Amino acid sequence: MTVSTLMVLIVMAAAVILLPRAITVFYAHTRIYLPETSPRQRVAIVFGAGLWRDGRPSPVLRDRVFTAARLYFDGKVDKLLMSGDNRFEYYNEPGAMSNYALELGVPKEDIVLDYAGRRTYDTCYRARDIFGIRQAILVTQSFHLPRALYTCHILGITATGVNADRRSYRPASLLYWNLRETFATVVAVWELFISRPVPVLGNPEPIFPTEAQ
Repeated sequence: MTVSTLMVLIVMAAAVILLPRAITVFYAHTRIYLPETSPRQRVAIVFGAGLWRDGRPSPVLRDRVFTAARLYFDGKVDKLLMSGDNRFEYYNEPGAMSNYALELGVPKEDIVLDYAGRRTYDTCYRARDIFGIRQAILVTQSFHLPRALYTCHILGITATGVNADRRSYRPASLLYWNLRETFATVVAVWELFISRPVPVLGNPEPIFPTEAQ
């Protein structure tokens, strides 16, 4: 293999890895708001982000739930869909998210739990097919919003995003998260356009059963 051929292969590989991230960032940049400037929607989707060993939400997840609660109290949304992973015993992201929202004063009747939101793709897919959502505010950090917004868009949900960056995260953590997002976005594009996997589903549980969103 010649040096020029190797360089071409490196450039092509870089394009495959970086182009999906660039596309999603470009798509999302006009659709991301601060909590106080966000347009109103009926429901906010809050994405899981890990728990501590004792079952408490991680700081990143607490920031997402806190931001969603703020949207609720500001009258920006009527319901909060807490979507996360609950595959393993003693690991219940939606339950931990709900508990924290209740501590913040959000009424239980306005919190909806999705126990099979294992990944961003699953959360968006189930929001559409299980919970009947066609329009929503997505609540997550800025590094994750492009993939979340683009995934919901391709799956048929009209969404805006609210930035849940409530603190200065460690540079090492931000580097890791952004690198992870770069590769996760490649997987997302593959799934959205090529493999199109079907996540865990079940009986429909529309959040607004008598109303069109």
